Amino acid sequence: MFDAVDPGVLLLQRMGSAARAEACAAAQRLDAIGQFVELRIAQDGGDTDQWMVDATDAATLEISAALNVNRHLAASHVRYAHALRHQLPALGARFLAGDVDEAVFRAAVFRTGLIVDPAVLARVDQSLAERAPCWRGLSRSQLATRIDTIVGRHDLDAVRRRNDRLADRQVTWGDVDSGLTEITAIVFAADARAFTERLMALADTVCDDDPRTLAQLRADAIRAMAAQHDRMSCHCDLDDCPAGGRVASSVVVHVIAQQSTLDGDPDTGGILDGYEGLLPAELITELARDARLRPLRHPGAAAAAECGYRPSRALADYVRCRDVTCRFPGCDRPAFGCDLDHTIPYAAGGATHASNLKCLCRFHHMAKTFWGWRDEQLPDGTVLWTSPAGECYPTGPGSGTVFPSLCEHTGPVAPQVRTDDDRCADRTAMMPRRTRTRSHQRSADILAERRANHAHRTTPKPLHRFDEDYAYEETFPVEPEPPPF
Repeated sequence: MFDAVDPGVLLLQRMGSAARAEACAAAQRLDAIGQFVELRIAQDGGDTDQWMVDATDAATLEISAALNVNRHLAASHVRYAHALRHQLPALGARFLAGDVDEAVFRAAVFRTGLIVDPAVLARVDQSLAERAPCWRGLSRSQLATRIDTIVGRHDLDAVRRRNDRLADRQVTWGDVDSGLTEITAIVFAADARAFTERLMALADTVCDDDPRTLAQLRADAIRAMAAQHDRMSCHCDLDDCPAGGRVASSVVVHVIAQQSTLDGDPDTGGILDGYEGLLPAELITELARDARLRPLRHPGAAAAAECGYRPSRALADYVRCRDVTCRFPGCDRPAFGCDLDHTIPYAAGGATHASNLKCLCRFHHMAKTFWGWRDEQLPDGTVLWTSPAGECYPTGPGSGTVFPSLCEHTGPVAPQVRTDDDRCADRTAMMPRRTRTRSHQRSADILAERRANHAHRTTPKPLHRFDEDYAYEETFPVEPEPPPF
């Protein structure tokens, strides 16, 4: 007689198998990425090492489009793919087998990144391959401790030090919702006090009838600080406001909204250049009270091409508002920080027309010009990209969902014959150059961090001792090369 198998046991086994398969799939993805980059670099022949967009960058763009991720995440995949194949091949083999997960592998790659001796790296790699399969489920701090212990036994200067708090000072921001963004800052205490006092001083410049709370006034005071104003706009709406009423701002931000939103329609919203979400109607109305409004008009299906290389202000504004972001696959760079690119080059007869213009950030503009990407633009603003490998990736205008009227057809436009001596026609395209190649820069960064680690480790540390009646300081020497632990 056989006992019935608990269904829960089968489900747990499925979970474990799925987790192992997930690790294998992640490793296989990195291995394919590594092989692809090496193939592209071999095809390039090494002639572009000092190009601002070199062969590795070009391969990364193809990976970005294929995986539908931005180029920064794709670049991260490329770095870990190189480590899988060359930096930690033994640990990489355990990763490919599903014995370690992606979190463990990525932590190991980062924390062994300062080892420069190939023999030392091989020994560390072997130790990690033996021990890492037991580290599933550890926290980031626990992983760092175990990896650093192994690294320290072989190369003390390669142990990653936690950044000093002074070096951690920074300002970060992230979009939340309802048109709001959260700002976080780690600054010197004196600067924080000065910042707070400045906010309070600006909050005091409105009259007593302003409807905002003190907390809201302090938040809104940041706008006045950004515009370098001595006072805030008062929201009391009194004709004889003692605080002087509204203050015009000199700071330029671009917001796209319909007239109905400005007229008070609560069911519509707007787009802020660089903000991921949709701005609510009430915020649009509030911003419009201090803003300069500029009408945006669709050029129409029968609009003629403009003369000259540079588009007019009206055409440039339309293209940027239609596109919202860079039109390269996976890029979210705001349109008002991008170049306006002629899909059919102007020198080849491409018209300065809405159906032949799109937004490209400078990086992707160079990639298109020098690395074999081809693009075709449709009258509704859709751009069909073809990679050097022949893969097709369509991208639609960013305004298509919120403002579909901006994506109405702008009409076909025929290539033109150039009769004028335009500067663009005779310009020889030159890729900007790096001062150092990618490998030289990485070697310099590693050397600088190792020197800092060595100096921190070997510099004598002061020890403070406090007696009952007085305090004094003694400095004890530190061994220049302490033995491994």
